[in-house]
Amino acid sequence: MSKRCLSLLLSTFLVLVVGCSKKEETPPPAPAPVEPAPPPPPPAPVGVTAGSINLGKSIDADKKVAAPMDTFAKGDTIYVTVDTTGMGTATLKAKWTYEKGGKTTDVKEDSQTIMATGPATTEFHVSKPGGWPAGTYHVEVMLDDKPIGTKDFTVK
Repeated sequence: MSKRCLSLLLSTFLVLVVGCSKKEETPPPAPAPVEPAPPPPPPAPVGVTAGSINLGKSIDADKKVAAPMDTFAKGDTIYVTVDTTGMGTATLKAKWTYEKGGKTTDVKEDSQTIMATGPATTEFHVSKPGGWPAGTYHVEVMLDDKPIGTKDFTVK
């Protein structure tokens, strides 16, 4: 056989051997690490809700009644405070009335629109320069025109 034939035969043999040999398989790349999902956000508060209602003759810097009471002197300024929680816009109202001889007389009605961003206290107050007549009084508090509580008090 000639050199040339031998060379051709050897080349063909090498092509066949290399072509038929098993290829080394490369494993697929490892998946990227999965970061844990962030926790879900806390549920949104459902509007503004009312808590305690207190009466007193003074309030502190946080608008809280300093000493709750239900009996007042004729010259006292009378405060009612309303604690609220939640978030949103709401309207608080205080309607003050006087009762004498089975007859109810309106004293004052106030309203405040609040833009709550969490717990808060809102105050309303009444005063009368000449002094309050002795008797029984009531203050009704409403949140968005829905009654949330009534406090009765006496002036002596």
